[in-house]
Amino acid sequence: MATRHASAVKAHRQTIKRTARNRELRSKLRTGLKAIRQAIDAGESDRAKTLLSQTFSLIDKMSGKGIIHDNAAGRYKSRLVKRLNTRPSAS
Repeated sequence: MATRHASAVKAHRQTIKRTARNRELRSKLRTGLKAIRQAIDAGESDRAKTLLSQTFSLIDKMSGKGIIHDNAAGRYKSRLVKRLNTRPSAS
């Protein structure tokens, strides 16, 4: 069991790196989603609108990299816009 193929060792190294990177990016996405949801719920429509474009960009990047599914990305964006439009604005 001590002898492993070099290709298996390399694949394992790559998996560890990829998993760490994906975890970091997914965390960044969740943080962005949380920030915009808090802004919408607090009635800060100006801040929410600026965060919306940033969050859309983040969602699209994660979808493009395969970290989240394309349909999940569409669902996030749809729900954010719906939530933004149904909340009464404080400004």
